[in-house]
Amino acid sequence: MPMPRSDFARSLLERLRDDEGAATAEYAIATMAAVGFAGLLVVIMKSDEVKGILTDLVRRALTVD
Repeated sequence: MPMPRSDFARSLLERLRDDEGAATAEYAIATMAAVGFAGLLVVIMKSDEVKGILTDLVRRALTVD
């Protein structure tokens, strides 16, 4: 037997108001943003210019004057 129209509408509204899973979606968005940022850092760190800067920084830090 089908659900009466008013019960169906009430049930639908209750499900739409329920924010269960909202935190999971927020975590998923934050995780995707972090992955994108990490990917950007990998691309930047692979560049020859950045490698040179970091190598020079380490050499100067380990050199005793």
